Amino acid sequence: MIQPAPSLSVIARAFEIPGEFLSAEPTGSGHINDSYRVTFQLDAQPAHYLLQRINHRIFTDPAALMRNIQRVTVHLAQKLAAEPESQRRTLTLIPTRDARAWHTDLHGNHWRVYRFIERARSFDIVQTPAQAYQAAHAFGRFQCLLADLPAPRLDEIIPGFHHTPQRFAAFQYAIAADIANRARLARPEIDFALARGAIAGMLLDAHLPERVTHNDTKLNNVLLDDPTGEAICVIDLDTVMPGLAPFDFGDMVRTATSPAAEDELDLAKVTMQWPMFDALLRGYLASAGGFLTPAERGHLVAAARLIPFENGLRFLTDYLAGDTYYKVHRPAHNLDRCRTQFKLVASIEQQEDAMHRLVESLNHTGPSAPSPVS
Repeated sequence: MIQPAPSLSVIARAFEIPGEFLSAEPTGSGHINDSYRVTFQLDAQPAHYLLQRINHRIFTDPAALMRNIQRVTVHLAQKLAAEPESQRRTLTLIPTRDARAWHTDLHGNHWRVYRFIERARSFDIVQTPAQAYQAAHAFGRFQCLLADLPAPRLDEIIPGFHHTPQRFAAFQYAIAADIANRARLARPEIDFALARGAIAGMLLDAHLPERVTHNDTKLNNVLLDDPTGEAICVIDLDTVMPGLAPFDFGDMVRTATSPAAEDELDLAKVTMQWPMFDALLRGYLASAGGFLTPAERGHLVAAARLIPFENGLRFLTDYLAGDTYYKVHRPAHNLDRCRTQFKLVASIEQQEDAMHRLVESLNHTGPSAPSPVS
């Protein structure tokens, strides 16, 4: 259990921040870490920083997590140093006064500080294809810039995170155990998943190259510039670790193409919107297409189908096990979440041929010019 923290002013002063502490206020919409916008004053000018407490119940090895982030942010800063406003284009860690990347307080809480990126914001919901294009372009560029990250290999923060065959095996065990006596209530969903068991290993069995991947490619993990709408910085680097590039693209499709909430009860609202997919694919290939292998590009559609399937499996497994992992707010909450994911899978399957044709077309012609950002 995370213990109460000392005052935020005490925590903030543990970092190499010049000036006088003025205030700290909660910021962001994340559900895992605690985030605060901290204001210091130096020579009568306010300066802002992002102070975060790492949730060590979720991230059980904060030292490995912070090693990854430190290596990734330093590498990105070096690659982007010549660009205009380079300090706004990657997160920058502020060291502690004893030159560490993070601070551990007397209660065992782990803290970090980033330079606050001004005149930019994130959005929880993708509102336009232009936003989808910008987010995908940012995540593709993120992968591209980290493709030459020197050895050693990054730490695997969540082992087996996208090991879908393991997720499928856990699902089969949950059916057999039926510990909460719920299998009878989820028969259509169980049958849907069992009928697609063959796709579980399709990416891991493809022998694609290992990349540095973000693993949480939602729109709200990209900052968009206030004046222009351009994606300027990828944030929330806690899950950056070794992975397969198409997994990140598949998660973009899962989170950005359907207009429905993750637990929407009206499944008629759940659909893969073609304009959003088109924008995601063009944006991603515009920045990542140059370093991806033909096999990686050829598996983008497979990932778009697999990731919502995997997510649905996780919800269904937790429902069958009695809701032991995800927080729920009603008895069938996890089953409702599973249904939206599987409905998205079905919508993708209906459009799969057209998706493949678009990938093949863009592989030959290249992505079109960037979509307008306004």
